[in-house]
Amino acid sequence: MKIKLVIFDCDGVMFDSREANRHFYNHLLAGLARPPMDEAELDYVHMNHVQDSVRHIFRHYPGDLAAAEALRQQVDYRDFIPYMLMEPDLVEFLELLAPTYKTAISTNRTTTMAMILDIFGLTRYFGKVVTPLDVTRPKPHPESLLKILDHYGLAVDQAVYIGDSRVDQEPAAAIGMAFIAFKNPTLTAAHHVNSFMEIARLPALMADRPGSR
Repeated sequence: MKIKLVIFDCDGVMFDSREANRHFYNHLLAGLARPPMDEAELDYVHMNHVQDSVRHIFRHYPGDLAAAEALRQQVDYRDFIPYMLMEPDLVEFLELLAPTYKTAISTNRTTTMAMILDIFGLTRYFGKVVTPLDVTRPKPHPESLLKILDHYGLAVDQAVYIGDSRVDQEPAAAIGMAFIAFKNPTLTAAHHVNSFMEIARLPALMADRPGSR
């Protein structure tokens, strides 16, 4: 069947947000006089949703967990937006998709997702955004992908998912959805790319665009 829907992960795909995550979670640790994350902890918070991430980085300090969660809810994430770098060809790619494809986001980012889309002027490009606040089982469970398919009334082989981690690879594999690995050659994927415009040149997508040969 023809591809009709392109689904994006956010962190590590639409944005290089590693430094934003580093500063955000280290801010929580510093607020409770705890040392900063190591690189393995940064890898974890970069892939997982915020509640699990807070529990993970405070796993050695269980007495601090309630205070850490309270502090998290008080932090204004706008302070960390300057550390987020949007992929330079994201908008070009979205404009290219717009006439032909539906687009959606499946992310483990929670309350900050809508704000980020608004600040970067991306809201209008996505017809459906699913975060852990919208499902009972966040990624790596495939519920978010299934929810997007249901929203558009499409079959799994009419969609492709772009992700950068095993937390993206696993839900796509679980339901048999085509997966494109973004800047991560270690993942199992139909295609590996380092930019969005590489995706635009893939035969599977090009064949479905009007005027393609």
